Amino acid sequence: MTISALKRALADALALPLTVLWPDGDPIEPHFHVTEVGRIQKDFVDCGGTARRNVTCLLQTWVGEDVDHRITAGKLLKAFELAAPVLGSDDLPVELEYEACNVIQFMVTAVEKEPDRLVLRLGSKHTDCLAKELCLPRTAGAKEGCCGSGCG
Repeated sequence: MTISALKRALADALALPLTVLWPDGDPIEPHFHVTEVGRIQKDFVDCGGTARRNVTCLLQTWVGEDVDHRITAGKLLKAFELAAPVLGSDDLPVELEYEACNVIQFMVTAVEKEPDRLVLRLGSKHTDCLAKELCLPRTAGAKEGCCGSGCG
């Protein structure tokens, strides 16, 4: 889900509280705060030697002791408006960061408007080899891939 798609959904449900659902469908604590709206840029070289860039919007959440706190769609939309100069683009994918013993990140995969809440659905992030054509085992006689040469 991109920032622009999320902002449209937020604008259509300004007064509704947000509920965030884990990939398994269970909700995170309803009194979570969004403490940061940021642009994360990761520049890296994959195991095949290709330079790459990944840019996302990261919503950092925090669960405090204020159990009466509820963030609304309107409050999150306002945070996006304030962060616009930092984000630079509404086409960035949105991810959510949460601390549960370790800091973990999820993709925001869907948003659904219900009569009494706006639901953000999370999906898992996964690692992947971005140079499979070089790294996966080859048939006999084929050129050795990068992982066979010790860089993987």
